[in-house]
Amino acid sequence: MDALSPARACDPWAVYTAKSTLASGGTGAALTATQERILEILEETGGVEPDKLRERIGLPPADFEREIAALRHMEKLRAEMRDGDKVICLW
Repeated sequence: MDALSPARACDPWAVYTAKSTLASGGTGAALTATQERILEILEETGGVEPDKLRERIGLPPADFEREIAALRHMEKLRAEMRDGDKVICLW
């Protein structure tokens, strides 16, 4: 599955679909416990480097990327550069 359909954080069609579902009165997908934990950590820290966040969550790289991509599509989090380092933070 990962080879045929890798997780992509930047997927305009996925973002459009998530936004249009919510706009049409749909509730969208419920967050998983892992996704909720990721958002909690980002709220506590104000942003963290991806490797440090993955270590804190304790997920394998492929699973972590999938969770981050889903949250990005829902516009719950984003990435930015801080002092030359990539940081994941809340939207």
